[in-house]
Amino acid sequence: MESKNIEAESENRVPGVSLKQIVKDVFFQPRVLVVDDEERIQKACQRLLSQEGCEVDVAQNGIQGLKMIEERHYDIVLLDLMMPGMSGLDVLSDLKSRHPDTVVIIITGYATLEHSIETMKKGAFDFLSKPFAPQELRMVISKAIEFIRNLQDITTEKSRMRVMINTIRDGVLTTDHQKRIALANPACLKMLGCHKQSVLGNLVSDIFDEPTVLGMIDKAIAQPKEMFSEITEEICVPMGNGGEDLIIGVRCIPFRDRLHRNLGTVTVFHDITALKKEDQLKSDFVSMVAHEIKSPLNSVLMQLNVVMDGLAGEVSEKQKEILTRSSAKIKSLTELATELLDLSKIESGLINQEREELNLEELIKEHVSLYRGEADEKSICLTGRPCEKDLFIMGNRLNIEEVLSNLISNAIRYTPAGGKIEVWADKASDCIRIHVADNGLGIPADALGDIFDRFYRVKNEKTRYINGTGLGLAIVKSIVESHHGTIHVDSVVDQGTEFTISLPKTAYKI
Repeated sequence: MESKNIEAESENRVPGVSLKQIVKDVFFQPRVLVVDDEERIQKACQRLLSQEGCEVDVAQNGIQGLKMIEERHYDIVLLDLMMPGMSGLDVLSDLKSRHPDTVVIIITGYATLEHSIETMKKGAFDFLSKPFAPQELRMVISKAIEFIRNLQDITTEKSRMRVMINTIRDGVLTTDHQKRIALANPACLKMLGCHKQSVLGNLVSDIFDEPTVLGMIDKAIAQPKEMFSEITEEICVPMGNGGEDLIIGVRCIPFRDRLHRNLGTVTVFHDITALKKEDQLKSDFVSMVAHEIKSPLNSVLMQLNVVMDGLAGEVSEKQKEILTRSSAKIKSLTELATELLDLSKIESGLINQEREELNLEELIKEHVSLYRGEADEKSICLTGRPCEKDLFIMGNRLNIEEVLSNLISNAIRYTPAGGKIEVWADKASDCIRIHVADNGLGIPADALGDIFDRFYRVKNEKTRYINGTGLGLAIVKSIVESHHGTIHVDSVVDQGTEFTISLPKTAYKI
């Protein structure tokens, strides 16, 4: 490779991203060592790569090259295969044994298939055949820098993930398909009472003797290809020495590749001891409310029905109208008690939410069919818009059904006769969306920020006769957020309202 060739070639470069641009884009200045006994090759490589932004050193032979490598780190080594004293293959073997991350490019005038195979076996990244053109050198160095950058990105991401997992308060345990431990963070070891410093590579059953957790891992790994669900349980871990027992919520899912083959499992442990205490206080209060308030209300409701049915004597039309209104108010109070109970359970995070892969198209069809009769009674056209295929989310079936029920029933309640309601789902770049849209009364702009608050209801001349507790949308928001999603509303008074729920895709599949 003559110097004059470099100068001539600089005027006829192949179009595309230049080596200089690649060097400029990476976060480090590539350090290159040229190990070759030909001074012409040394100078030509040094001149060209220096012009492209690399830091370049040269060595006359393999022994000098290894000494320089021991003194400082080189990202890339250009290594001549045939040198006096110590051959390039011997240098390659020694270099890769000490510095496996260094990228080695072989320079040879005797390029044969056998040479290529042998150098690749010993860890060479690529090779150049003498004589080579400047653009060939640029291309192979560009590939090497991209390779180094990708390795660094992977290393950085692994390091970032390791720090994050090791510092979070939840326990994380991952296993491979043979149930050997691939990762167990300190929180996991502490929660399960393991005091070993190194558990990686061990069978999970040899390290932990918690039968519930072992059973969950077995179930997750055994899940067939067509099934993908999250297994949830609660376990109690005795602390001993008079300490308070831990109550831990455990979630386990299979970890799969793009062909849906089980690669292993991911298990997350969350300490819910304090939340359990709080939930017990809430449950005690709700039980008191149910006993002291709900039961008498139901008794009053039954007595009103007896009177309305004429079993206690003849009832006039005016009396029946008053009794009907009273009955409706009492029903609202009993519904309020029930919805408060639901909301407190959802917000406590203690509902044992087993999640599974849900087909939104099927769920929407079921709920549109379920509420069509109620819509027809008000002469409202309720339809499910055709959805894309394969719209799946990971969710708790009962919770997502409650979200759809609340939104559809709300739309029916606030849409006048002759109106129209549409329900559908679609796919965005990073989420799956559920839409419930109507052309009903709409929501005033100044009320949009309050509609998800507990007990809040829009009150005006058009809505004053519509019954409700003001808890439905608060429940919907809590459920959506517990599924790591968001809810958004667009509304114009007298034109209609559209609720849009955005939920994560089934991201557990890679």
